[in-house]
Amino acid sequence: MAVVDSTTVVEPPDSSHNFSLILVSGPARSGKSRWAEHLLHRHPVVTYIATANFRPDDRDWQKRLEAHRQRRPDHWSFAESGDELVKVIDNLDPGQSVLIDALGGFVAHHLELDATEWDLLCERLIASISSSHCTFVLVIEETGWGVVPPTRIGGLFRDRLGTLAQELDRVADAAWLVLQGRALDLHALGQVVP
Repeated sequence: MAVVDSTTVVEPPDSSHNFSLILVSGPARSGKSRWAEHLLHRHPVVTYIATANFRPDDRDWQKRLEAHRQRRPDHWSFAESGDELVKVIDNLDPGQSVLIDALGGFVAHHLELDATEWDLLCERLIASISSSHCTFVLVIEETGWGVVPPTRIGGLFRDRLGTLAQELDRVADAAWLVLQGRALDLHALGQVVP
């Protein structure tokens, strides 16, 4: 059995590195948000964009949001995108770093769109990220490893999230899979599926 030094931590790219899009995916409670935050912890100007609804009456959700707030450095700015993620990206100042947490909120906000409208919105999202002159770290929930959703809308959410994640990976400079508190470099370890 191989011995792995569990104290070795990959240093994040510094702000002079030419990354424009880094994907961080994983299941719930995997550490994906912590890893995404780590990748930007040395960047001097960071905007954290939350995509999910605030849900003030959900105490568990509020605890989760508070844990995220406590981890964020004081110098990071915060924005909520609601259903306007593309607009928020288009209005960012160039040269900064951006953490979007997470893609699932974006997908959930637009489940009412038909397939053509959804495809156009995804194209706009990718074009906005690609042309922004910012460094993006984008957190993506992994939903397809569990039980098949019992509802049509649950299946639609899962399928749209998985497809958009693959489309984003085509333009990403790096992609990480986080499981059980460990991050795996997918571009270094994996092969593109033909």
